[in-house]
Amino acid sequence: MRISFVCLSLALSFGLKAQHTAPAATVPVAETHLKNIRQLTFGGDNAEAYWSPDSKWLTFQSNYKKWGLECDQIFAMKVSEAAGDSLYKPKTISTLKGRTTCSFFMPDGKHILYASTHEGGESCPHMPDLRAGGKYLWPIFETYDIYISDLKGSITKQLTDAPGYDAEAVLSPKGDKIVFTSDRSGDLELWIMDLNGSNQKQLTFDLGYDGGAFFSPDGKKLVFRASRPKTAEEITEYREYLKQHLVAPTNMEIYTVNIDGTDLRQITSLGKANWAPYFHPNGKKIIFSSNHHSKRGYDFQLYMINADGSGNLEQITSESVFNSFPMFSPDGKKLAFCSNRNNGGTRDTNVFVADWVD
Repeated sequence: MRISFVCLSLALSFGLKAQHTAPAATVPVAETHLKNIRQLTFGGDNAEAYWSPDSKWLTFQSNYKKWGLECDQIFAMKVSEAAGDSLYKPKTISTLKGRTTCSFFMPDGKHILYASTHEGGESCPHMPDLRAGGKYLWPIFETYDIYISDLKGSITKQLTDAPGYDAEAVLSPKGDKIVFTSDRSGDLELWIMDLNGSNQKQLTFDLGYDGGAFFSPDGKKLVFRASRPKTAEEITEYREYLKQHLVAPTNMEIYTVNIDGTDLRQITSLGKANWAPYFHPNGKKIIFSSNHHSKRGYDFQLYMINADGSGNLEQITSESVFNSFPMFSPDGKKLAFCSNRNNGGTRDTNVFVADWVD
């Protein structure tokens, strides 16, 4: 926030606007599920850190100016080498042209999936006024397409070339399918495709932004964030923003759906912004980021809830005012997440990893 609330480098910017002196939560909770928390990055806006199949690497996006960046680019870091080392420089994966978002390791652990605008121009695309009309907005860059790169930064394949926004791509744990978000149908919907980009199929059809999807551990379901404008005024506003390639992500809930598009379920009804969901390794719970408890709107904490929609909400974090992009390692032992804790009074958001305790 993908910054992008969108897996997006878009999402991150929402959290980064937080006043770092604000209280973490009305009733602070002990972070008992997180042990041995280690900081992996040390400056800039770092987001959407996702694990390699062997649980040893993370791929993420950053705009850290000390690395010569003007907008988000994709990197990969070895967790054991990065932990606690502020001088560690990760591998550059993207072309350093355009803007990128939402990277994810391929099954071989030697290639990375990500979205980039570089074929639409080598410079960072123009960022519109994200507070226009008093609303917080995300840009939906229509030059985003999805690519595969090797670990040396060479693009080996382009997976999408349809006009409009194609991004937020992630891989099934079965290693056979990729889900992504596209506006090619006239709305922001979930789509699925084979690893080579073939057999692209639309999965969701309701009006509203559907994005940030991840597969269940068995590869049979998706969890994602969605907005659902209901009133005539909300529908008109949503469509008008979409025409301008913008989305207002302040009201989103968590949903699940089968990978064939059946059994769509709303999991949360908390209000405000609920996003960045990910399945617990047992497939029975979902961890996500939410500001539903906040009176000011920008206090984002991690929560966990039953994956079948039966509730049992549990707060996971309370430190700082931005915690998001949680992802369990494939071996289920660790949680990667992004937070503005320990940022020295700046607005930096960094990548952290912790041992997970059930």
